[in-house]
Amino acid sequence: MISKAQNNFNENNLAVSLFSRLTAFTLAEVLITLGIIGVVAALTIPTLMANHRKQVVETRLAKFYSTMNQAIKMAEVDYGDVKQWDEFVQGFEKDEDGNPTTSKALAWFEKYLKPYLKYTKYEVDSNFEGKVVTYFPDGSLALISSSSIIFYPKASDYALGERDDGLISRNADLSGTKYFTFMFAPNSESCHTVGKGIEPYMCSWDGKKETLLSSSSLGCKEKVSNERAYCTALIQMNGWKIPKDYPLRF
Repeated sequence: MISKAQNNFNENNLAVSLFSRLTAFTLAEVLITLGIIGVVAALTIPTLMANHRKQVVETRLAKFYSTMNQAIKMAEVDYGDVKQWDEFVQGFEKDEDGNPTTSKALAWFEKYLKPYLKYTKYEVDSNFEGKVVTYFPDGSLALISSSSIIFYPKASDYALGERDDGLISRNADLSGTKYFTFMFAPNSESCHTVGKGIEPYMCSWDGKKETLLSSSSLGCKEKVSNERAYCTALIQMNGWKIPKDYPLRF
C-alpha cells in the first residue's frame, strides 16, 4: 500500500518531469537562437567598432591640439611672443659634399617644444623633409616640421608608401581617417594662423565651410588630387567631434 507521503512524492516528480519537458529547448531551437545572435552581432559589431575608432580619433585630436598649444604658451614665457621665434624651416643641414646631416626642424623642436611636452621618444624621419617623429604616451604620434604637422591618433597607423616617381611619401588615402594635418605658421595670413600656435591646416582656404568639403586638391572628400588636409578643420568646427555627415568612413 502506497502511503500518502509516497503518493505526494510521485506526483511532485511527475509534475517536475512534465514541466522540464515543456520548458526544455530542442536542438533546432538552440541553433536558431544562436543563428539570430550571430546575425545581430554581424550587423552591430562593425558599427560599434567604427564608433569606437571615431571616439579614439576625436579624443586624441582634441588632446593633441590642447597639449601642443599649451606647450607653445609655456615656451612663450621663456622665449617671448611666438611671432618672434626663430624661423621654423624644413629640410636638412648638409655636409661639404652636399649630403644631408641633421634635421633643421630638430633644433627648433628641441628648443621650443621638447621641454614642455610629455613624450615617450622622438626621432628624425629622413623621408619627410626632416620631420621630427614624436611618440606620445596615449599611443599617438606626430610628424613635426614647418611644411605641415601630421598627427596619427594611433602610432601603429604610421607607415610609408612609395609614389610612382620612386620617392617615399605618406599614403594620402589615409588622410582624414588615419592621419590629420595641422600647421604652425604664426606669421602666415594665408594659413589663418597669424599670431596663433598649432592649428588645423587651412592654407589657401577662403573661409567657407563648403570649401573644406569641395576643394579638389585639399577638400575632405573621397577623391582629391593632393590629400584631404582640410578634414582637420572640419572636425575642429564641430567641437572636435566627427560630424554625422563626415564624408569618409572609419
